[in-house]
Amino acid sequence: QVQLVESGGGLVQAGGSLRLSCAASGRTFSYYAMGWFRQAPGKERVLVAAINWSGTSTFYPDSVKGRATISRDNAKNTVYPQMNSLKPEDTAVYYCAASRSSGLSTDNGLYPYWGQGTQVTVSS
Repeated sequence: QVQLVESGGGLVQAGGSLRLSCAASGRTFSYYAMGWFRQAPGKERVLVAAINWSGTSTFYPDSVKGRATISRDNAKNTVYPQMNSLKPEDTAVYYCAASRSSGLSTDNGLYPYWGQGTQVTVSS
């Protein structure tokens, strides 16, 4: 089992930045890839960023490419998702998730472990 706890989020002005952290406990953190997702009201949960076990490979969908980054510190069992140039449409609940495997995962179904989510609201 893996437990994930997100911190950060809250109310951010448009054009500002988002700095989250996701602390993991349980199964050895460095063995598995991590993902960062978001779910806006009335919409499906979608991938924002993904990172492999070592941090050497990342993925960003076109919707956030150039604005989002994800990094990890395996010594601290923590992932650091970030996003710049925030827009009101970035308002959502943001989740971190742990994959079943060590390789990069872009499919929601490959993430069995999820954090509780943190609300991010971007004001215009």
